[in-house]
Amino acid sequence: MERWRESRVDEPVATELLGEYFDGRAAGFPVQQGTYRTASPQPEDFLPPRGVFLIAAGDDGRDLGCGGVRLLVSGSPDGPRFELKHLYLRPAARGRGLGRALLAELESRARDFGALELVLDTNASLEAAGGLYRSSGYSDIPPYNDNPNATNWYRKVL
Repeated sequence: MERWRESRVDEPVATELLGEYFDGRAAGFPVQQGTYRTASPQPEDFLPPRGVFLIAAGDDGRDLGCGGVRLLVSGSPDGPRFELKHLYLRPAARGRGLGRALLAELESRARDFGALELVLDTNASLEAAGGLYRSSGYSDIPPYNDNPNATNWYRKVL
């Protein structure tokens, strides 16, 4: 059984996992899209009640991955909109349902903060991620940001 613990995005374990995430994205970024642009998360965006950043750990206590949610819009007509950010699993932790479990936990935390919808952006080259989001109830939406790394945007009503 996996465990979740809250972390600041500027704590060592979070910066290590985020560094792996960014390095992996840069190495696998589609050449035709140019250079991957790293944007480090702002710590204050991931502090309750505006957001949270979670570390996933296995039964043995090893850190397996991370992800966060943050408030984007508090007064939209659809209610509070939160954004999913930096869902990442170390390669050895993939393919066991941990990504789906971490996504579900982040959705639950967003609901606890009052989110009525969750959005995210991703790149089409991350096929497994796109499949996870679609099979978890996310649908395609028009771009809601100008992230130069993104090719796909998704939304889920919570």
